Amino acid sequence: MERRTLFIHVIVPLAVPQKYTYRVPTEWNDNICVGKRVLVQFGKTRIYTGIIHSLSEIPPKAYEAKYIEGILDDKPVVTEQQLTFWEWLAFYYCAAIGDVMNAALPSGLKLSSTSHIQLNSDFNFEESAPDFFSERELLIIDTLHQQPNLSIEEVSHLLHIKTVQPVIHSLLQKQAISIYEEVKEKFKPKLEVFYRLQENYENEAALQEILNTLEKKAFKQAEALLFYLHLYKTDKQQLQWVKRGDLTAKVEVSALNALVKKNILTEARFDIGRLHFEKADSNYNKSLTPAQLNCVDSITSQFTSKQCVLLHGVTGSGKTEVYIQLIRHHLQQSKQVVLLVPEIALTTQLITRLRAVFGELVGVYHSRFSENERVEIWNEVLKGQDSQYKIIIGARSCLFLPYSDLGLIIIDEEHDFSFKQHDPAPRYHARDAAIYLASRYNAKVLLGSATPSLESFHNCRLDKYGYVKLDQTFTQSGGTELEIVDLKHYEQTQDMKSSLTPPLFHAIEEALKNKEQIILFQNRRGFAPYTQCNKCAYVPHCIQCDVPLIYHKHTQKLTCHYCGYTINPLKTCTACGSTDLRFKGLGTEKIEEDMEVLFPTARIARMDLDSTRSKHAYKQLIDDFENRNIDILIGTQMVTKGLDFDHVTVVGILNADSLLNFPDFRSFERAFQLITQVRGRAGRKDKPGKVFVQTNQINHEVLQRIRKNEWEPFYNDQLSEREKFSYPPFSRLIEINIADKSVNDVNAMAHELALKLKTGFGNRLLGPEFPLVSKIRNLYYKRLIIKTEKNESPQKLRQFIQEQITDLYAENKAFKGRVIIDVDPV
Repeated sequence: MERRTLFIHVIVPLAVPQKYTYRVPTEWNDNICVGKRVLVQFGKTRIYTGIIHSLSEIPPKAYEAKYIEGILDDKPVVTEQQLTFWEWLAFYYCAAIGDVMNAALPSGLKLSSTSHIQLNSDFNFEESAPDFFSERELLIIDTLHQQPNLSIEEVSHLLHIKTVQPVIHSLLQKQAISIYEEVKEKFKPKLEVFYRLQENYENEAALQEILNTLEKKAFKQAEALLFYLHLYKTDKQQLQWVKRGDLTAKVEVSALNALVKKNILTEARFDIGRLHFEKADSNYNKSLTPAQLNCVDSITSQFTSKQCVLLHGVTGSGKTEVYIQLIRHHLQQSKQVVLLVPEIALTTQLITRLRAVFGELVGVYHSRFSENERVEIWNEVLKGQDSQYKIIIGARSCLFLPYSDLGLIIIDEEHDFSFKQHDPAPRYHARDAAIYLASRYNAKVLLGSATPSLESFHNCRLDKYGYVKLDQTFTQSGGTELEIVDLKHYEQTQDMKSSLTPPLFHAIEEALKNKEQIILFQNRRGFAPYTQCNKCAYVPHCIQCDVPLIYHKHTQKLTCHYCGYTINPLKTCTACGSTDLRFKGLGTEKIEEDMEVLFPTARIARMDLDSTRSKHAYKQLIDDFENRNIDILIGTQMVTKGLDFDHVTVVGILNADSLLNFPDFRSFERAFQLITQVRGRAGRKDKPGKVFVQTNQINHEVLQRIRKNEWEPFYNDQLSEREKFSYPPFSRLIEINIADKSVNDVNAMAHELALKLKTGFGNRLLGPEFPLVSKIRNLYYKRLIIKTEKNESPQKLRQFIQEQITDLYAENKAFKGRVIIDVDPV
């Protein structure tokens, strides 16, 4: 029987526009299928992990197909549903499918090659002239005579220089060495050592005899064996195997090794996994309020005719309990459930609550996990019906897991802008991507929020989404009162207590006296946003970005939050030499320091990016606050998002003006959502709460709407304004950024691209303009914004944009900058 010649279209993890075609050796034909990983050569030498997208018997016309280097899997690691999802993301968000693969696949599943050098066996080193090789080349050759190969990193370390390519290139030119690629597997299973009694000692007589012998000659070994027998008899779950870690709590490893050598114990290593979570609380039993029961019934009813339903539940209304009931319903139908949250911090409390109900059916997936942990969860979900995890909680990346029976996606705090990926590509919005993903599985989507996005609210008005309102708080005796405090007045009368107005200061005093807790919100981390010379007004800026350097007292550094550039604080002004340098503005570190002075007996903590960088820092902070080990919690927007604390009675927003005055058409919507969310952290249980909003604009429309709880008139006003100027949700936006090291090239290319795009979009094209921050990491940026009609063909639209960008590059070969497309920017 004649063997077919197969070709496969492979997705490689690179930003190339198309899939690449490879040839399959005929002996591997039977092992090839869509979704498996293959090793492929791309470029001259590099080896990459690719994903098989499709099979063909037609060779490519433009180039000769290379053979694949190997097949990595017995079964597919990516499903066909996932590949369809990847293609949609690449199309809709104008990204390369290789970028989608990079975002989707855990790095532990992506093998990469490392360049190695070895001596050329055909080269006669004895006959080479003494001065044929340089000293550095001789050092490499001498080392290669002692060991078979060196990686590029090892050569760099050996020569004590960073750039080793010229030396290696010289050796290659002289044919003294050859270079090859070594492929490394990134994922390593976690192995644990276990011990078991040898079979010939399982009968009582033989065991007693060996124990008697050991007690006379090797007492520590006898102790180790007795302790093993004690654990073996008491721990029925372990069966015959006992973990080394359990034994070494009381016995020495050397004694165990001796027992293995004497063939009394057998040693083996098993993959135990890295995923250990708390056990379920069997006593968990919460009954729903009538309002919550009606809400569950209404959502279930609307799911019969709508794919997506918006749950508009006020803060403290108990949306999580509604989620639990809906999850139960879908688990009974043997479906998988995904719960998306905007911040990793939120998963801590949600995991605790859901594990209390569903136990180890709950899996967690987010970027704080190590690459090995993420691979283990991926592999577990890939098992489908046999998977331990039926519920996955995580941030936006958990959309990429290989689901098989997806029934429900819950998007908590659906309004949150953290659901949008900014860099790198694909720049997708997790809420919108989740709705598409659910449609592929015929699954349902529940959007939950106390402050829905205008887009979702508008879709409910158009009857595209179902709508359910939950406006009763879970506990009727709590609640919050909001007070708008005039910053300008108290600054003029000089009655401020550092950053606190007298009403907020006295409220904190009273709360501390009553053993209650306080949350203070300031959406700026660090100690001071900038440093300024008091003589000439000079402000030190980042040398790579167009922003002032922020002072961090904890590290005693001036730091750029965009690129990480860091210097020591200035002792004298760079411009005039004055020593009168002052820290200006207010960051969370400064507030923390001030609170320690104002309330010396209070226990104070800070929750921002700087204080929560470690893997378990969020959980530790939240646990400490829940257990009342912290009196005052100071934080950035992390503290606004869905966290539930029983004893918080005072919340302070230290400067609302920074939220209200941001130059963006969404700034009022964001301010309304953020302040309402912060307000919801107080008075959640039996104790009433009070929220203080410090501002210079006490009559501002947004603040007055929040104070009067007039959410619907506010939304109507905003929608009317957006419709008038044709902004989302009445249009779609596509943002195009031109980035390059040369500001002149950026100006020229942005102008040229704008002329090209004008032919198709006319006055719907805005710009080009420099953004607020026009230089980041030594790249200048210039921005174009396209307003498109909602009913416009997405295919033709994207094709036209891509054609103009392709022409721009073709006509300007010297331009080495980037053109970055962001669909639906936020």
